[in-house]
Amino acid sequence: MVSKNTICLWFDGGALEAAQFYARTFPDSAVGRIMHAPGDFPSGKQGDVLTVEFTVMGIPCLGLNGGPGVKHNEAFSFQ
Repeated sequence: MVSKNTICLWFDGGALEAAQFYARTFPDSAVGRIMHAPGDFPSGKQGDVLTVEFTVMGIPCLGLNGGPGVKHNEAFSFQ
């Protein structure tokens, strides 16, 4: 069954570490594509992780390193 939604989780720099934790913890989970900043930007440097695609128990997710504007909590959004 193809998923119609992707869960997007907002992080302040910890998206890759979170995705790796979820992939180690839950079955049918994996880290996929990692997008890095192509150059320096106001709040970061070239090579910083911007987004991480991963699955948790077969559910597609996206980790977004969006900065401190929104604190990470139990909420999530569908995209």
